[in-house]
Amino acid sequence: MTGLQDRLTPEQIEEFGREMDAIRQRIVADLGQDDVDYIRNVIKTQRGLEVAGRALMFAGFVPPAWLAGVGALSLAKILDNMEIGHNVMHGQYDWTRIPELSSQKFEWDTMAPAENWRHSHNYIHHTFTNVLDKDRDIGYGILRIDPAQKWHPYYLGNPVYATVLAFIFQWGVMLHDLEFDRVVRGERKWSDPELKQMRERMARKAVKQVGKDYVLFPLLTGPLAPLTFLGNASANLTRNLWAFAIIFCGHFPSDVESFTEEETENETRGQWYLRQILGSANITGGPLFHILSGNLSHQIEHHLFPDIPARRYPQIAAEVRAVCEKYGLPYNTGPLHKQLWSVAKKIVKFALPPRPRQTDGKPDTLASDRVSAAA
Repeated sequence: MTGLQDRLTPEQIEEFGREMDAIRQRIVADLGQDDVDYIRNVIKTQRGLEVAGRALMFAGFVPPAWLAGVGALSLAKILDNMEIGHNVMHGQYDWTRIPELSSQKFEWDTMAPAENWRHSHNYIHHTFTNVLDKDRDIGYGILRIDPAQKWHPYYLGNPVYATVLAFIFQWGVMLHDLEFDRVVRGERKWSDPELKQMRERMARKAVKQVGKDYVLFPLLTGPLAPLTFLGNASANLTRNLWAFAIIFCGHFPSDVESFTEEETENETRGQWYLRQILGSANITGGPLFHILSGNLSHQIEHHLFPDIPARRYPQIAAEVRAVCEKYGLPYNTGPLHKQLWSVAKKIVKFALPPRPRQTDGKPDTLASDRVSAAA
């Protein structure tokens, strides 16, 4: 079986790691006022859009105003979650020592409490990227998304679960931290003090978010409260669908690989970089598309360097791709529709029980080995 550690020779993986380190060091050495100005301009734009969206709801009885309000509020929530919240909480601007850009102080406009997310995403997902039974983002405890996940009739509902998750994505991200599946299997107790603290943070955040979008701002618009309620729900839905699409296209298109714990034992820095590349996928698009995706359209570069400002990823993408080509490594990228279609096919494929392995004369691959093992 072809393993992660068999992709490159020890000498190649060391050199590969040094080349990745060199890219990172060059960007870190170049960080400065332009990066601060950029993120402050994004924050200023986000706040302006939110104020405009909230204000337009006071004229919600005029359909174009209501639609414009939903659009402005949707963009505000997308910018807050993707280009600001996600990236600031990764510590991409901690070097500035500006309090509002501190990863430890930032709280975003979504259900998942920042403190819970920093552990489940920044630490668990980014440390154990695509390592089965370690990275809980593989299927989010709901979906079968990898052939090594043992099939069960429950997974026949894969497409339905994925569709529901897309619509309620902010709730899914919040509840993801509770690790319900581990509690059900008895691997974790509901009374666990750490779990209790998580639940308390979730309850406080949920009350705040629901109160803001579905009680306070609707009531402020008086008789237009139902329209404002609907407008806020529409903005949250738009953000949910967008975030789901970007995140799933960054991790679950075909040819994105998963790994076993054994493969990552005694992992070197170069092997860690290699795993991030093999376990991520990019989405092509224009500058505005990249900003609205939080530059997670450069998921490969994000996983290589999660703590450098995301605005720098487009600058280094070509260089990272060239290094991959130099070592014969895949660089998974494509337009949004192509990556979305690939994700959809994968979700449907793994809803079904594995088929017996076909002997078609083609050379064995890591993926085919795993299909066989899972059958």
